[in-house]
Amino acid sequence: MAQKKNIQPPIKQKPASPEGRPQPAPAVAETPARDMQLPAWLYDFKVQAVIVALLAFGFYCNTFSNESALDDTLLITDNEYVYQGFAGIPSLLSTDAYYSYYKHMGVGNQLSGGRYRPLSLVNFAIEQQFLGAIPQSKIDSVMQHAGYPGPQHDKLVSDMHVRHAFNVLWFTLSVIVLLWFLRYVVFRGNHIMAFLAAVIFAIHPIHTEVVANVKSRDEILSLLFICLTFICAFKYREQKKMWLLVAGLAGYFLAFLSKEYAIGLVVLLPLAFYMFGKETPGKSIVAALPYAGIAVLFLIIRSQIIDPSGNPPDLDILNNPYGFASATERLATILATPLNYLRLLIFPHPLTSDYSYNTIPYKDFASLLVWLSVVVHLGLLWLCYKFTRQRNVLGFAIAFYLVNLALVCNLFFNIGATMSERLIYHSSVGFAIAVGYLLYKGMEKIPSAAAAKTALAGLMVVLIALCGMKTIARNADWKNNYTLFPQDLKASPNSVMLNAYVAAAYVDQSVDEKDTVKKKAELHEAVHLFDKAISLDTTYVTAYINRGRSWYDLGEADSDFYNLNKAREMLPGYAQLPELFYNNAVLYMNKHQYQQAMNALQISLKLNPNFTPSRNAMTNIINAGVLGK
Repeated sequence: MAQKKNIQPPIKQKPASPEGRPQPAPAVAETPARDMQLPAWLYDFKVQAVIVALLAFGFYCNTFSNESALDDTLLITDNEYVYQGFAGIPSLLSTDAYYSYYKHMGVGNQLSGGRYRPLSLVNFAIEQQFLGAIPQSKIDSVMQHAGYPGPQHDKLVSDMHVRHAFNVLWFTLSVIVLLWFLRYVVFRGNHIMAFLAAVIFAIHPIHTEVVANVKSRDEILSLLFICLTFICAFKYREQKKMWLLVAGLAGYFLAFLSKEYAIGLVVLLPLAFYMFGKETPGKSIVAALPYAGIAVLFLIIRSQIIDPSGNPPDLDILNNPYGFASATERLATILATPLNYLRLLIFPHPLTSDYSYNTIPYKDFASLLVWLSVVVHLGLLWLCYKFTRQRNVLGFAIAFYLVNLALVCNLFFNIGATMSERLIYHSSVGFAIAVGYLLYKGMEKIPSAAAAKTALAGLMVVLIALCGMKTIARNADWKNNYTLFPQDLKASPNSVMLNAYVAAAYVDQSVDEKDTVKKKAELHEAVHLFDKAISLDTTYVTAYINRGRSWYDLGEADSDFYNLNKAREMLPGYAQLPELFYNNAVLYMNKHQYQQAMNALQISLKLNPNFTPSRNAMTNIINAGVLGK
């Protein structure tokens, strides 16, 4: 009798791509819906996209009524090239981001290395074209009336409402694209993990500065185009269609034009090819070379527009926060500061718009926080290495966090700031990926699928509710400087900048105050806060100028003159000084102190020999023969 053969069915091969190339294995195995009893529709991209879009829009739609705050003034409402609409775009593409501000201040570049990130400014100029471009001949008048009641100011406020709406729409779009990136590249085998990570990112309150402050659209556009670069790069790798390569390279260049974070893809893109595309290290690097070419091209263009070697020494403590620190204090503080980012990602309270000089005190190597930060971040590096070798998604999450953190932590590049909530925007993607992964894996440990589903849903509802309350409340703080700075001064009482900014807000409010007693009280409070700011930073030029204005409004000519002189010693090129000394002279003349008035007028003319009001006033005093009386 013949022996019966044990016939095995043929081994099924993975379906090949249209080019005959095997599809990459998923980095994280998909868990069927029945395992946690999640509804099948929740896995659909369109459903997930609608949910994250509604969360993003819902959390930030209360910013539509906000006005300008913080650096909105420097980059938008005081930017002559933005006002010009389409006509200003060539200038925006060919100058430093703050060039218009420096020009009107009469100063050179104040930030180390310069800032070339024109895409968001071009975006603002396009908006302005449709809101109403302003001819060059009228721009000075508009800028002079900014901040003062009147039709021009009302128009600026109305325009800012529109810009806030666009900021929310851009953020909403970027969250949808982030979800696409997470599903297609990072979690292509588990769409629920991708969804959880996208939700965590969309609802995190630390992003309020980016969305509620229109100036920070550069952050939003940067992440948007970084995600699109990843998507196009992976699609090209699988489909080999040339238009996908072109689209990926174009997206990468736009990411660079948004902000310099794009340089991080030199590391992260080949890492993604290795981890999620299952390529060898060598092939991953080769696949990323065209994108490295774009990085080189951008750096060449940037060097032609902004020459870092030509920048003057940065002496302003607000732009050089370690200017008063010793070498060891500087290094110790830089090493300790990233711990604050982790704390805010885990528990985002309190939030503040300012972390400049003295908000974070200098540290030395006797501080336990310094060593704790070193241990934590070395631990993250080790975990990154370990998980990357295993091709575990946590390796990419940690790498995404650390690479973007390295660009803003001051250890490798001087960014002109200690820290800022907007600067952790990109790194928070790595945090969200890790939380989404760990949250899902944690729920898998629950034996009962029904209990796991209930626990996951309950936890997400609680997180969304808590984050929503914090975010919506924080958005209201960002309405304008008058709401933002007093609120943030509570969280950062030793901030030089906030003390000066709150003081300036008091001065501005006093302009329209009809009650003389209340007006004087506001001005004296402003002087008190300027005093504190100057005691913390004796080189703060703007504080001297504004304290002088406070004394001027109080009718104290001598105190005004003292502050203007201090400002002149530190910043003789400030364009408004001739007019300010003229105003001081008028105050002296009203008090019949003509010799003091002549001193102020002489300084005014020394600063600007062609300043006609000062010359006429001096002539009038001489002709009146009142000197010496």
